[in-house]
Amino acid sequence: MNTIARLKKNLEASIQAKQQLFADEACLEVFSKAIEIIIDRYKQGGRLYIAGNGGSAADAQHLAAEFVCRLAHDRAPLPAEALNVDSSILTSIGNDYGFDVIFSRQLAGKATGKDIFLGITTSGQSPNILKALEQCRIMNIPSIIFCGHDGGQAKAMADYSIIAPGIATSTIQELHIILAHTLCECIEVAMFGK
Repeated sequence: MNTIARLKKNLEASIQAKQQLFADEACLEVFSKAIEIIIDRYKQGGRLYIAGNGGSAADAQHLAAEFVCRLAHDRAPLPAEALNVDSSILTSIGNDYGFDVIFSRQLAGKATGKDIFLGITTSGQSPNILKALEQCRIMNIPSIIFCGHDGGQAKAMADYSIIAPGIATSTIQELHIILAHTLCECIEVAMFGK
């Protein structure tokens, strides 16, 4: 397969996945409810914690930056933190307690009842995201998951599960970034107007 054919194949897969998500009314409704709960938490003075691994870690960091800085309009910052960016915390927890608890232990130490958690996992099976979702249940913190495939274990553990269609991880990640930008855009409008 030459480069042009490969690009066209990938574009077609991306388009098909986006069309599937566009037509999935149940998923879109869950997404809308997730936005409402984040807005509610922000109005209560809460904070958004986000976490992921690999490319999803980059997406978590990217989304936190959009909230703290801005997406489309000048506005006051919204408190958000990617739990995968502090190398000292990650390596100390990983070394002393194990990689599976790098996010749950941070939630236990930082989060309050006003906060909310967003996990990003293409497989829905990332052990450290699953532990974070367990911690949210223990602390009665609402949780949202952006996942793919069949949602994995995370689908049943999160309060709001948004499953991006697609076979390839790269396609799922493309949809996750569209979801993340839309989430931030909707919250900006709700909190600050157009």
